[in-house]
Amino acid sequence: MLLTAAEMRLAEAAAVAAGGSYAALMEQAGRAVAARALTMSEADARVLVLCGPGNNGGDGFVAARHLALAGRRVEVVLAGSLTGLRGEAAAAAATWSGGCVPPAAANLDTTALVVDALFGTGLGRDLDREVAALVARVAEAQVPVLSVDLPSGIESDTGAVRGSAIVATVTLALGALKPAHLLFPGRAHAGAVELAEIGIPAETLAQAGGGLVANGPGLWHRLLPRPGLGGHKYDRGHALVLSGGPAQTGAARLAARGALRAGAGLVSLVTSARALSVNAAQLTAIMLKVADDPDEFSDLLTDDRFNSIVLGPALGVGEATRAWVAAALEADRATVLDADALTSFAGAAESLRTLVSADRVAPVVVTPHQGEFERLFADTGEGAALRSAPSKVERARRAAACLGAVVVLKGADTVIAAPDGRAAVNGNGSPHLATAGSGDVLAGMVAGLLAQGMPGFEAAAAAVWMHADAATRFGRGLIAEDLPEMLPAVWRGLD
Repeated sequence: MLLTAAEMRLAEAAAVAAGGSYAALMEQAGRAVAARALTMSEADARVLVLCGPGNNGGDGFVAARHLALAGRRVEVVLAGSLTGLRGEAAAAAATWSGGCVPPAAANLDTTALVVDALFGTGLGRDLDREVAALVARVAEAQVPVLSVDLPSGIESDTGAVRGSAIVATVTLALGALKPAHLLFPGRAHAGAVELAEIGIPAETLAQAGGGLVANGPGLWHRLLPRPGLGGHKYDRGHALVLSGGPAQTGAARLAARGALRAGAGLVSLVTSARALSVNAAQLTAIMLKVADDPDEFSDLLTDDRFNSIVLGPALGVGEATRAWVAAALEADRATVLDADALTSFAGAAESLRTLVSADRVAPVVVTPHQGEFERLFADTGEGAALRSAPSKVERARRAAACLGAVVVLKGADTVIAAPDGRAAVNGNGSPHLATAGSGDVLAGMVAGLLAQGMPGFEAAAAAVWMHADAATRFGRGLIAEDLPEMLPAVWRGLD
């Protein structure tokens, strides 16, 4: 689960109402921080603990006390004043007898480790000048940093940097992961993210959560298609991929290969007669169907064995592509809309919504990158409000609700959102995916899983994770053609 700041406050309040106390939660959090800090520093090392004016600072005071008891030489830096502390933070500070210094007096010269407990989930403003200067000094010192819950300066729900922010070596998430641990730029500041239990029961956290999770096998593994001993290729579905013209065929072939390696029993490329020979020269296991216009495509779709469709990669932008999309959606097959299929509806999201929501049963998945997303929702009114949503998660959720489709908002921190509000942030993204054609393969992989009967949200989430895992397994030098060929290794890792 990923909990927003408000959801985390609800979970803490519920734990206290059930017989706990805020002081006990803070004590357990501080102990966990100290335990992790001990593993990051040598005996007798000098540890600088940066404490803020709120509960994150209170966690820092508890950690400082336990670190000192364990033999570390601890200096506490307090942003603010002891008299300004309130509640549990003030009580925690009262248990620390080692004194405090202001940010300007922090001695980083001989520090072996910085514990960053300045600001956590409650941050809602830019860091002030004094704290920002301290953050800059920590960065210049190039000393390992353990951040408490979040790197200070990172907004919990959005991952945004509020003016400036700590860059952590390790971030110890307290109780639950937060969206900023996976959303950029917060993710780039968090370093290695680890989770610490602080005394809030798992069921309490689950009740407080709002349906946002970290994407991973736990979300969809049970729904992965598994070929049976007595099965045959027709049990695994037949995916169709629409090809562009003679000079724009490669993207569709990448998508088709992705669908085949994702497990679809049969995959056919739908090509114009003009592009037939170009595609035929490149394909073996992938079959060919000819359709020169949307009417011929509709005739092809009277065969209900074709149960998933990909269209958009290099299909062309304009009215013709909108007609192909209309034909696909009218047939009520599981459909993936990517690239040109989305750009063709630039500023016309309402028109696409009408096509998607017209008495459909089969899922629709749209897979825009940020530019395609902004173009699709470039209209006024609802589109403007959607684009201005405060976080990538909220933008994807609003888009999914608007279109009635699963939205895969791609990027280093891809977000998958369903119309019912469920959402997942992908945490295993690979920089090697920044190569031409990788998105085409992803679209095909989604369709390959849909062809085998996976639900739309889970198929999209699984494909995103598997796509990134394939890239990580291959490493540097990856090109899009390599991705489908890495999927057998990904499948073996999931068995």
